Amino acid sequence: MLHANAALTPRQRLRMARLIVDENWPVARAAEWFQVSWPTAKRWADRYRLAGPDGMTDRSSRPHSSPARTPQPTVRKIVHLRCKRRLGPVGIAAIVGVAASTVHAVLVRCRINRLSLLDRRTGEPVVRYERDRPGELVHTDVKKLGNIPTGGGWRTVGRVQGRRNKTTDGGKGRNRHHNVLMGHAYVHTAIDDHTRLAYAEIHDDETADTAIGFWRRAVAWFATRGVTIERVLSDNGSCYRSRAWRQACAQLGVATRYTRPYWPQTNGKAERFNRTMINEWAFVRPYPSEAARRAALPAWLHTYNHHRPHTALGGQPPITRLTNLSGQYI
Repeated sequence: MLHANAALTPRQRLRMARLIVDENWPVARAAEWFQVSWPTAKRWADRYRLAGPDGMTDRSSRPHSSPARTPQPTVRKIVHLRCKRRLGPVGIAAIVGVAASTVHAVLVRCRINRLSLLDRRTGEPVVRYERDRPGELVHTDVKKLGNIPTGGGWRTVGRVQGRRNKTTDGGKGRNRHHNVLMGHAYVHTAIDDHTRLAYAEIHDDETADTAIGFWRRAVAWFATRGVTIERVLSDNGSCYRSRAWRQACAQLGVATRYTRPYWPQTNGKAERFNRTMINEWAFVRPYPSEAARRAALPAWLHTYNHHRPHTALGGQPPITRLTNLSGQYI
């Protein structure tokens, strides 16, 4: 395997092998010229005779057979116990009759050594995917948040003062328990599957007309960044299931896709973005009013897209996946 101080790269190996085989250089002279040992020069010359230029790459050190490897029926039983009963290596080892270290090695090889890698409902391994190019699939969703009364909500000032602030603010009527209603903020979001680039707006409802208006602006926002949206994936909310939504997407040249009912994992990237947005924007500090919180969203979105490291992108912000984009590093 190549390393930082390797004397021979595949290109150098090929040059040396050609000197020996094609130009009849002595092996010792070629080895001295490339500053490697005589057996090394001979090995690459022999591989060049057998396989040509394709033989200059490193071969796998994996053995052709592993007689001591855990039998496949035992592996299947270990995987079954892990997925269906959520048992750890010690518990599985007691049932199967092998060492706990063997069970752990099997779980690592099958990539289910962490319970977070299994679906909570079915126990099946989580299937993670990423589209190949920007715009191939965009996830959209709506996150519902309670409005903050002027002076702060209960999360900031406590429940007693929070009720007083709601009463002073007027609210939007009262419920059957005579509590003041402040209404809700509906955060409409769109996140690209490949780049994780996100766009969001806050509205007072989640009707079809509002969702369509947001989607038209989202498509235009992505287009200014060189991203042409091909498909949109949404849940089965009434605004997305409406005929007007499908017609609007058809006019924009965007195909509609829907998640499996009662299966939010399908739209996992949007759900995860909503969670990040809640933690880093909505509840990150005590806002004195709903207007102050809404005014802080654009700045946070810019930070998310341009500066915040994303673990799924190797610690790089989403904008880095769009090349040759003016102003992307601002």
